[in-house]
Amino acid sequence: MLDRLTDVVIHHRRWVVGIWLALTLFGMFAAGQVADRWLQTFSIPGNEAYEANQRASAALGSGEFQPFVAVIRANDGRDVTTISGVQESIAKATAALPGARATSYFNTKSDLYLSADRRLTYALIYAPGKPGFGVVPDKPVREALQASAPADVTVNLTGTLPLYADASGGNTAGPSVLVEAMIGGLGALIILLFTFGTLPAVVLPLMVAVASIFQTFTLVWLLTYLTDVSIIVQFLIALVGLGVAIDYSLLMIFRFREEIRHGADNESAIRETMRHAGHSVIVSGTTVAVGLLSMIIIPLPFIRSIGIGGMLIPAVSVVAAITLLPAMLFTLGPRINRLRVMPRVIVEGSDDMDAGFWNRWAGIVLRHPAIVAITGTVIVGVLVFFGVQMNPSDAQSKDLPGAGDAHSGYTALIDAGITEGVTKPFFVVVEGPAARGDLTPLVTSIAETDGITGAAVPASAIKGDLALIEAIPTVDGSANAIRPIIKRLHDETLPALESTVPGSTLTLGGFPTEERGFISTTYGTFPWVLAFVVILTFILLMRAFRSLVLPIKAVILNLVSLAAAFGIIVIIFQNGHGSERFWGVPATDSIISWIPLMIFAFLFGLSMDYEVFMLTRMREGYDETGSTSQAIALGLSRTGKLVTSAALVLMFAFFVLSTGPGTDIKQFGIGLAAGIIFDATIIRALLAPALMRLMGRWNWWLPAGLAKVLHVKPSPLPAAGEDR
Repeated sequence: MLDRLTDVVIHHRRWVVGIWLALTLFGMFAAGQVADRWLQTFSIPGNEAYEANQRASAALGSGEFQPFVAVIRANDGRDVTTISGVQESIAKATAALPGARATSYFNTKSDLYLSADRRLTYALIYAPGKPGFGVVPDKPVREALQASAPADVTVNLTGTLPLYADASGGNTAGPSVLVEAMIGGLGALIILLFTFGTLPAVVLPLMVAVASIFQTFTLVWLLTYLTDVSIIVQFLIALVGLGVAIDYSLLMIFRFREEIRHGADNESAIRETMRHAGHSVIVSGTTVAVGLLSMIIIPLPFIRSIGIGGMLIPAVSVVAAITLLPAMLFTLGPRINRLRVMPRVIVEGSDDMDAGFWNRWAGIVLRHPAIVAITGTVIVGVLVFFGVQMNPSDAQSKDLPGAGDAHSGYTALIDAGITEGVTKPFFVVVEGPAARGDLTPLVTSIAETDGITGAAVPASAIKGDLALIEAIPTVDGSANAIRPIIKRLHDETLPALESTVPGSTLTLGGFPTEERGFISTTYGTFPWVLAFVVILTFILLMRAFRSLVLPIKAVILNLVSLAAAFGIIVIIFQNGHGSERFWGVPATDSIISWIPLMIFAFLFGLSMDYEVFMLTRMREGYDETGSTSQAIALGLSRTGKLVTSAALVLMFAFFVLSTGPGTDIKQFGIGLAAGIIFDATIIRALLAPALMRLMGRWNWWLPAGLAKVLHVKPSPLPAAGEDR
């Protein structure tokens, strides 16, 4: 198949380039059109807490946004509730968002909303509408609160969403896709300069990346007419699209230049490049697509859309790498090595198997495989130990960096002895006749539950047969300690109370419960995601490498690499070793809930790329020489620089994310950047070749029965001593 495709590309290269140019120009148009079609909401269909929250929000017209917390402090030590104008200020702040409602001391008469010395009060303001990426309508509320506040009080507006906005410098949408792609492209350009040193070889990967990114936007635009696609996909296209397109281009260009160096003409060089590097690109792209496509197993619409949309990224990059790039390489031929912009001594590796860093490193691995394997295992073991201690949960309010109005208000609350739980209250949704009756017994019992500071229900939270009891936990709604409180309310308090109100139902909702529902739904199905990815990847690699052992090793090392990447972010952010010093974030005690899932989706396929690049060359070397030692040496010497360069391109693109203002973005960026470079060094340079050397002849065994099923040639187990 690749030979036929090569014929088409060579003989119709002008058409191939012209078609890709037209598709890229149309992709620029499509990228603008899709901007208004992204899915920007989250849902957890079937989850009890989510569905209860939705019913309550529909009845009351507000409540899907986490509440804004208006904080009002008396400057002169008086009881803040006696100061004229305080109640009116809360009312005007609430009215700044038509349809909003508030819960405060003034409409509940509950001391829950006062500090012990009564000098501070707070009100929870629930905005109408649906939350989305970058949507935090706090500005009109803050302005109204400040403008209407009496002269003898200090006011702030805080809450989870304002704290996030504060952490982002007010820019809740974060850097634009264009800015991220440009920064990532600049880093890739620098790395490519040191990798190739000639202008044509540097420019070609960037051209392929641009074409791939814009064509992916075209396909995603079309996809939005068939199904919802999460706005997160645009960042995947910019970052993953840039990285994988350049990675695949690197592999193709490395092989093409090698063939040219060995004296091949243009056509022969392209054919060999397509036959070997092109095959590797297809296998690599398939593993990346499998990792992203596995997201469809998780029963959350926005995550499924990420899987479907994300799958298109490697698919388009593969097509560009095996059509557009060969057409341009054939046109350039040996001229790819002209227009040198970096000194040859810096960038050129040696073809001599006895010279060069990667050749020397291969010699060390072959002479001391056990020592190298033990060293790598110890390093990996330490990181995996921390990785399995990861606690996926949203960031606590105290862990969000910043120093604006929202943080001043949050600090004032905590200093006044108010619980951290005010930013994410529970809701008990009362439905039925009980909602129209006296709710005091229910409120009292809920407030007396261990882990609850207090509860209240204002008139604005009652409509028809639905009432919303607001309960404030003693801890932040994202803290580990919230779990037993949820269990206590759900399994003990509410069932007991429901028996006292026949004909009515009590459902535990609110933000902590919905957050835990998201985590439970996501990670409850994760074993199926893992099984899907592992089994499918194993089958693909078994066919690609014609081996039973190599795919098992590859999959295990990939999972170990992921666990190690988790360990890195646990050490830095969850345990706080360096996070505050370098990123201004104190120990978070958790890793934000969506990050492990997305790191898995990204890294499993991307890191497998490097395994495919390396093992494909080793398999080729073994088929030529019949020697495991020579195959390992050849694979390392020919792919060491390639894998390192490709990893550096991706690492830089992902590291750019860590400079963003949000804690979640910092954790995500560092997790990806550290995971990529760790995999390319410790896993692929130490463990993988050392284990292959120790396994010897077993690396290449594929029983005839399996080979027949996979439609490939069998690979008999070499006799002892036959493998050198």
